[in-house]
Amino acid sequence: MKYELIATATFGLEAVVKMELQDLGYSVVKVEDGKVTFIGDERAIVHTNMWLRTADRVYIKVAEFKAETFEELFQQVRAIGWEDYLTVDAAFPVVGTSVKSTLHSVPSCQSIIKKAIVSRLSDFYVQNHFDEAGANYRIRFSILKNHVTLLLDTSGAGLHKRGYRAVDVAAPMKETLAAALVKLSFWKEGVMRRDKDNPDHVARILVDPCCGSGTILIEAAMMARNIAPGLNRKFAAMAWDFIPEELWNEERQAAYNAVDYDSEVIIKGFDINGKAIAAAMANAMEAGVEEDISFSRMDMRKFRADESNGIIITNPPYGERIGDKDAIHKIYARLKEIIEKDPTWSLFMITTDREVEKIFDRKADRRRKLYNGRLQTTYYQFHGQKISK
Repeated sequence: MKYELIATATFGLEAVVKMELQDLGYSVVKVEDGKVTFIGDERAIVHTNMWLRTADRVYIKVAEFKAETFEELFQQVRAIGWEDYLTVDAAFPVVGTSVKSTLHSVPSCQSIIKKAIVSRLSDFYVQNHFDEAGANYRIRFSILKNHVTLLLDTSGAGLHKRGYRAVDVAAPMKETLAAALVKLSFWKEGVMRRDKDNPDHVARILVDPCCGSGTILIEAAMMARNIAPGLNRKFAAMAWDFIPEELWNEERQAAYNAVDYDSEVIIKGFDINGKAIAAAMANAMEAGVEEDISFSRMDMRKFRADESNGIIITNPPYGERIGDKDAIHKIYARLKEIIEKDPTWSLFMITTDREVEKIFDRKADRRRKLYNGRLQTTYYQFHGQKISK
């Protein structure tokens, strides 16, 4: 069966999620703030949950309609064939938002929607009470200017939860954002397979000199190895009756078979905080990429770029982490020295600091507004010179 599906995204990453979906072979219908709509069947639900690196969740769009009164809301929700989705023992919590709408009370909307679904299921299953002790079918509603959209959450826990974060540090970056930073750098295109005809061919080095718990580098290594981000976690829809269990088994086995053990990967991470390095090493081991990343405790101001054509992707301290502003600007100055000394190096840096271009004494080649949690940041991209082949 074909469904209208929605992959939600952090603001600023919609285009990246669209690109991911297209790369996976899906037809994108619409891109809006915070969401990308596409068409797919039950296997698509499984496949996108397993493989999307930058999306927050995958939803089934159940219905959309206009409602200006609670009676209209009740009747239109009740008219939906909920029995096609929800089993008799289904748990179906209702959450949502209402913006610029007549039905502005979220708790009241939650209650009305819940009652309407119960009424529909009562007629179908011929019972008035539901224990809701079975699989979880979280229903999300969005009401914007009296336009109601109802969604089913297939992911459960957010897709940023890969299952490898064994140890954390202060102000961690979500895995989905870290993956987006790597994708926007196009670093993977610089990863080269070992070539029997050219044994001197080496991979393009990736460095994070402020690596913290290693999220950016772990996500990069998983991409280089083609490890599906959802390979080692569970999803809400795994327990749903209308998505066959064999689809999950087949897609998971296919993901295992797709892992690339042959690409040469050179990734290095530094941090002045020993506890952060220990956390990064533990997380890399959980992710299965501990052999692909070299972590070491070091003040990044001591970092020397010995190789050419490298890439730095980093998330230096800012916001609550900023500490001494002069110390942070010294980090920027060191990064500037690196890319000036060897112009083949590229620098990709996310920060709230608006003085970056002033310190670097040059305009970034590209800037992208992104949100790290609730903080509005800028992703500065300083492109290195291309090496002629």
